Amino acid sequence: MPYRAPVEDYKFLFDHVVGLDQIIKTDRFAEATPDVTGAILTEAARMCEEVLHPLQRNGDLHPAKLENGVVRTSPGFDQGYKAIAEGGWISISANPDHGGMGLPMTVTTAVNEMMSAACLSLQLNPLMTQGQIEALEHHASDAIKEVYLPKLVSGEWSGTMNLTEAQAGSDVGALRSKAEPKGDGTYAVTGQKVYISWGDNDFTENVCHLVLARLPDGVPGTKGISLFLVPKYIPDDTGKPGVANSLSVVSLEHKLGLHGSPTAVMQYDGATGWLVGKEHDGMRAMFTMMNNARLGVGGQGIGAAEGAYQHALAYALDRKQGRSPVKDGTGTIIDHADVRRMLTTMKADIFAARSIALACAVAIDMQTATGDAEWAARAAFLTPIAKAFGTETGMNVSDMGIQVHGGMGYIEETGAAQYNRDVRVTAIYEGTNGIQSMDLVARKLMDDGDAANALLDEIEEQAEAARTDLPDLAEPVWQASETLREALEWMLGQKDLNQRFAGSVPFLKAFARVLGAHFHLSAAITEKGIGPRSKLARFYVKRLLPEHTGLLAHATAGADDLYAISAEELDT
Repeated sequence: MPYRAPVEDYKFLFDHVVGLDQIIKTDRFAEATPDVTGAILTEAARMCEEVLHPLQRNGDLHPAKLENGVVRTSPGFDQGYKAIAEGGWISISANPDHGGMGLPMTVTTAVNEMMSAACLSLQLNPLMTQGQIEALEHHASDAIKEVYLPKLVSGEWSGTMNLTEAQAGSDVGALRSKAEPKGDGTYAVTGQKVYISWGDNDFTENVCHLVLARLPDGVPGTKGISLFLVPKYIPDDTGKPGVANSLSVVSLEHKLGLHGSPTAVMQYDGATGWLVGKEHDGMRAMFTMMNNARLGVGGQGIGAAEGAYQHALAYALDRKQGRSPVKDGTGTIIDHADVRRMLTTMKADIFAARSIALACAVAIDMQTATGDAEWAARAAFLTPIAKAFGTETGMNVSDMGIQVHGGMGYIEETGAAQYNRDVRVTAIYEGTNGIQSMDLVARKLMDDGDAANALLDEIEEQAEAARTDLPDLAEPVWQASETLREALEWMLGQKDLNQRFAGSVPFLKAFARVLGAHFHLSAAITEKGIGPRSKLARFYVKRLLPEHTGLLAHATAGADDLYAISAEELDT
């Protein structure tokens, strides 16, 4: 099935829903005019449709392999990566001082989503590099920036993130990797890291690893962790890859999906590394990369959802089964009510998730351009929602895509199942969705709910303004926002964080549901209630928004009943 990048949807969201215009009004991003962003979207779409999407099945059927210590990537991935690098798609938001375009993260988010829909396993490579670029821009020394950033920005070199160890997954502070000063400004890094996405490849000149490790005087826990840049090949005096560093790929994981993306076990044996940021402050530097990646991973989920939706829609428009229940129907299964329900749900949730992700990107860009603390707080608050809801949407939509195919969805040759297998990990890596929700109700509410209430104020203000012209949409959105605000107040009243954590996942989902309704309402306002997006908004508000009621009942139930059932009773 061919993939068609939803360029017009991005443009509509930029112009009428998430407010790209306010970014363009800043001095930092004044060049990101609609003409420029439109041209970028169009060109990126062509690359995704014509170059990347044909590689989707290759990566699944012909996985990356480790042969005699060398990672061999899937057929065609080298040319796909070349198209990404030469097109400048890695460096859209990178600093122009190092060869980047310096354009808004909002544009990067849209392009990354397109690439994810086209070929998720390959897109993961530039996503990791983009995160490393941002981390180095913010925390590395000028000497490191001078050598590494131009190569990463151009795509000649690629980047990875090394946090996880066998005994230290979500509990990063339990890591055992160590770094010893060598007396010449470098460090000897030793340890083993697991689940390293794109730990190596055979199409870039160098692979640059950001590795968390502990110095000899580092205290236990996350406060004693430092961050090091450890390249596969140590750059020589001219900045070109020189001698091989003391690191290796031990093995590649056998995974449910993302077969084209080599997930490596990395071994460091006194490998030469350079400190990034300050000693014992590695988590702060790494979180710069992780927050970038969390928005990106949310986009991966949305991209997979878009690919799965288009795949299912094409099948539904072609598959004939049973008598059509509607007059003058197509004669295919899209005439059937349940198939229509699934496809409309898929489309409505993709719109909601995409809007949330782009709104988060807009907040990041406004923070970057203005330094305003309120924009920073909004970006921080929306990041876990964008990551979790985007990836949940990817899983749910790809699952419905299999169902639309019926028995053929369970047959690998149709390709429907691949979207579901590939996207499943996005709810796990870069911080599980459970951790995202815990972050939302704990750290992100340390401002006494100011960022959350500011969003709710905007939702209610818009709904109030639309009550006269679109009462069927505005009133439910306003009421849902008020119910959500009550749940927020309950969360803020719980001083025992475990009471919040017990309902954090449904709280995040409910917040996403209400935000999704807000953005659907924005689309309907633009169309004055008449048009395809208005019809989709009515479907969302009538059928999907009501889920928030049950979610918030769960969110505010506390933890007592969870612990009333003992571990022993769960095992009987």
